[in-house]
Amino acid sequence: MTDRDVEKTQPLTEHLLELRTRLLRSLLVMLVIFAGLFNFSNEIYEWVSIPLLQALPEGSQMIATDVTSPFFAPFKLTMVVALFLAAPYILGEIWGFIAPGLYKEEKRLLVPVLATSILLFYAGISFAYFVVFPLIFTFFSSVGPESVAYTPDISRFLDTTLKLFFAFGVAFEIPIATVILIHTGATTAKSLASKRPYVIVGCFIVGMLLTPPDPISQALMAIPMWLLFEVGILFGRFIGEKKTTDEANDSSSAEEN
Repeated sequence: MTDRDVEKTQPLTEHLLELRTRLLRSLLVMLVIFAGLFNFSNEIYEWVSIPLLQALPEGSQMIATDVTSPFFAPFKLTMVVALFLAAPYILGEIWGFIAPGLYKEEKRLLVPVLATSILLFYAGISFAYFVVFPLIFTFFSSVGPESVAYTPDISRFLDTTLKLFFAFGVAFEIPIATVILIHTGATTAKSLASKRPYVIVGCFIVGMLLTPPDPISQALMAIPMWLLFEVGILFGRFIGEKKTTDEANDSSSAEEN
């Protein structure tokens, strides 16, 4: 291998080593958080299940149909909670890895985008827990025949809960995606606004696919998605106007020079 080949491969090797280091640090932080929460796994599970427990008929309770469920269900939930709590640090490591390759203008955009995306993800999870869960669990516990005992399995409940957490967390990222599309020139706020009817239909389709098969949970996902899309367009218009003003100022400066 020639010296020139070494110069070409060395930076790639360094980047891979840096990526590995950052991934290991992120994993370590998540494991440290998990270790601190592990003794409270049952309490965390009980707290997450409060909306369901409050909606259960009097005298009903959750059940475990699998021998290992009483251990693995809280264990799995605690691991996911550790991942959620470690998300800011993990995104910080991602930022530290990609920042050296970005232009100054891209850095100015990416920092608020990362911070806002974290807040919106947490907002989506909070909306699911405090608004969606009480409504849909009350609905499901009240529609069944009186002769059927409503006793949800703890593992099935956890799977449904995590699915909704991720679904609403990702859905609340719509303004970020909209702003990025407009800022990069992939589309314009006016073009997105003209597609509003298709977006509304798409929101209800996504709500139908990602939520339980009831109209309440579907509407509770579709309507916020549409409103967040409108928020994204609003901020996208502001960014588009600012970008046009900056370009005009740059052109004026160039003509004066």
